[in-house]
Amino acid sequence: MPIKHAALKQLRKDRGRQQRNQAVRTELKNLTKRLLTLLSTQKLDEAATLLHVVAKEYDHAASKGIMHPNTAARYKSRLALQLNKRRST
Repeated sequence: MPIKHAALKQLRKDRGRQQRNQAVRTELKNLTKRLLTLLSTQKLDEAATLLHVVAKEYDHAASKGIMHPNTAARYKSRLALQLNKRRST
């Protein structure tokens, strides 16, 4: 355990940030799973509207430093590709 007051305060701040970041990551995973479920059940119109929400959340997480911007772009791209592939068939 740290001894200095500033180090203890930094630990408290880190724990708060960790909880906040974990909540955002969990929400992203839940939204992504819901989108993949819609894609697998061929509900493409609902999936398209949800894709916009998911993309916005990924962008927000990337802008806040919760994930790397390239990682967010990769996830968004792969989800859009899956939607477009199912629309074309």
